[in-house]
Amino acid sequence: MTVVVGYIPHRGGRGALDLGLQLAHARGEAMAVVTAVPRQWSTPSLAKVDAEYVEYARQVGEQAEAQARDYLQDTSVTVETSYRATPGRSVSSALVEAVEELDASTLVIGSSADGPEGRIVFGSTADKLLHSSPVPLAIAPRGYRSVAAAGFTRLTCAFSDNPASVRVVGRAAELSKQLGAPLRVASFGVRNATMYPPEVGLTAEDSVLDSWASQAAAAQERLVSDGVIGDDVPRVIGTGTGWTEAVTSVDWQRDELLALGSSVTGPLARVFLGSRAGKLIKASPVPVLVLPA
Repeated sequence: MTVVVGYIPHRGGRGALDLGLQLAHARGEAMAVVTAVPRQWSTPSLAKVDAEYVEYARQVGEQAEAQARDYLQDTSVTVETSYRATPGRSVSSALVEAVEELDASTLVIGSSADGPEGRIVFGSTADKLLHSSPVPLAIAPRGYRSVAAAGFTRLTCAFSDNPASVRVVGRAAELSKQLGAPLRVASFGVRNATMYPPEVGLTAEDSVLDSWASQAAAAQERLVSDGVIGDDVPRVIGTGTGWTEAVTSVDWQRDELLALGSSVTGPLARVFLGSRAGKLIKASPVPVLVLPA
């Protein structure tokens, strides 16, 4: 199996390389650094235009490979690494083609260059892949740099009380063994600011949130009683007035990874992101791994 890294120099590329290297090394897999380049015209055109296009694509691929090689030669761990420039109608379609050709286990991308450091920022490529990737999609926060390139300090799995989420926790438990990282289960709840009219006040909202937290804790306990996770797996609940506050209300370690499942309403065996998952990803202070439904 291979970890495919979608690499675009100066556009979150180094973060994707760091995260891809971590995943490949921890899982004992090879890494393929893939740069999407424009596909040559599929219909006849002026020879000079075609030639210039081909030359441009060649230069893009060569420059990306040179920069990736230069960065990876100074990392603290090494994995079997290959490089390729893949033509496609778009970056996302080229990466999906590479994933299928290379029998990839995971696709890794970086965040858009626009947005706050340390947070995941969706660009057009990430947005398309979050609704179409045929394999788990890992996204590095903007400016991400790994400290422990050899692996991860912990794997946290986001959990909500439904059968699909239970299956995701089971997959995360297996993944934590592959990565050699301890597992943690976390549930997140957000106070709805418009849940009640002003005359009712925040007391009712707090009561609802407290009730949800109790139900979430009970659901986490059932993961143990049903044998999905061991009783030694930590379980936490984060709440807040927004997703960022809820997510940051629990502790996060450096080189931690957050895993979550995609929507079950999406295409079969594809990542398909619902609005709740999208908000959770944007609030995460650590890399995120989205597992197809």
